Amino acid sequence: MARLKMKNLETFLQGMDDFENPKVQLEQYSTPAHIASCVLYNIQARYEDLEGKLVGDLGCGCGMLSVGAFLLGSSQTIGFELDPEALNIFRSNITEMEIPTVDGIQEDVLHLSLGEKWENVFDTVITNPPFGTKNNSGLDILFIKAGIHLATNAVYSLHKTSTREYISKKAKDWHVKGQVVAELKYNIENSYKFHKYQSKDIQVDFWRFAVDEKET
Repeated sequence: MARLKMKNLETFLQGMDDFENPKVQLEQYSTPAHIASCVLYNIQARYEDLEGKLVGDLGCGCGMLSVGAFLLGSSQTIGFELDPEALNIFRSNITEMEIPTVDGIQEDVLHLSLGEKWENVFDTVITNPPFGTKNNSGLDILFIKAGIHLATNAVYSLHKTSTREYISKKAKDWHVKGQVVAELKYNIENSYKFHKYQSKDIQVDFWRFAVDEKET
C-alpha cells in the first residue's frame, strides 16, 4: 500500500527543478511528474517494492524518480548520473526539500555492471533510460542489464512500446521474468532545435523485471 495518494505525489514532484540545458547526446528528457507519480505509485501499491527498501535510480537526471521513491517510503535512494550539471540540480532539489536519505553519485551507469562494488546492493532499481535513439542505439537495454546486476528483487524501467518484442527476448536471455506492467503515453516537450513540434506523445511500456525469480 502506498503512503501517498498518486495525485498528492504528483503535486510534490511538480515543484522540482528541471534540466536547464538538456544535452541531446545524452537524450536528456525530463520524466513528467504525472508519469513519475503513476510509475512509482504502482511500484509500491502493487508490489511494495519501495517502502523500507534500498533503491537505486540509474540515470537519475534531476532526481524526479529518486525523490518520488523517498516520498513513498524508501529507506535510502541512491541516484547515478553521468552529467555533472544534472547532478547539481539533483542535489539542489534534495537540499531544498531537506531530504536526508537520498544521495546522488556521478557515475557512468554502464560501468556499474563491470565490477562487484554495487552488485546485488539494492532491493529495487528504477530507471527511465535513454530510449536508444540518435547515436545511443541499444543504450536502454544496457541500463536494464546494469539494473539486473545491481538489484536483488526487481528492476523497473520505461521503454518505447515498439521495442516490446525485443525486450521480451532479452529478458529470456537474462533468465529473468519480464512483464509489461502498464502502457503509457509519454509526452516529450520541444527541448531541442531539431524538434518540429511543440510536444509529442510516445507510446511507452512500463516494465518490471523480477530479479528474485532469476533462473540460474
